[in-house]
Amino acid sequence: MKTIDKTSVLLVIDESDLRNSISESLKAVDYKVYNTKKSTEGLELFKKFDIDICIIDVELTGIDGFALSAQIRILNPDIPIIFLIPKGLQYDMLRDIEYSVDDYITKPFSNDELLLRMKSVLRRAERNNPFTYSLGESKIKIGRFIFDAKNMLLILDGQEQPLTRKEAALLKVLYDNKNDLVTRKKVLKMIWGNSDYFIGRSMDVFIARLRKYLKADPNVRILTVHGVGFRLVVTEPALV
Repeated sequence: MKTIDKTSVLLVIDESDLRNSISESLKAVDYKVYNTKKSTEGLELFKKFDIDICIIDVELTGIDGFALSAQIRILNPDIPIIFLIPKGLQYDMLRDIEYSVDDYITKPFSNDELLLRMKSVLRRAERNNPFTYSLGESKIKIGRFIFDAKNMLLILDGQEQPLTRKEAALLKVLYDNKNDLVTRKKVLKMIWGNSDYFIGRSMDVFIARLRKYLKADPNVRILTVHGVGFRLVVTEPALV
């Protein structure tokens, strides 16, 4: 079963030894780690999973760490990002880094130092954008699905689909307003804390994921009212 409070980390580091060392250190203290050496794969991982913090090396092959972080910020402007930077970086570039990410650490460094930086950045992010929407503890029937809100699971015929915190909260908001229109602004305020345009784009990614999970039951659909919001439509199957 999924560990609810496990923090998800995206590592995008070109050096395999460094990437593996950091990954093992994070897993040892119960972080969930997604890692890759390629910026393109890093962006896809960020889109696919509910990432809590990104560790990005500025020295990546192809699209560099600066460009990758900019693309990630479009999807989620509030995601904490820590840069790994080489020694002797020019002052102007260093100043730009200070404005564009939450923290940076100069190579070489100890994994313990990185862990301390991560904890500090995550605490700061939690204060600035707390996740306050209550999921409750009930099990809810949605068509053929059972939505176990407490454990963030969507269950169909005994098969469990783990949900991220935001996926579960989004499904709960839609269910609480079942068959009624919920505005984009309301959803964003309740789950993300603000209705910024770029965060709205991130929400659309989560809506797409929920649609994918729910497609096994044609009687459960998430409809989009363009420019306005969403409706979770649950219809009873026709009697034969």
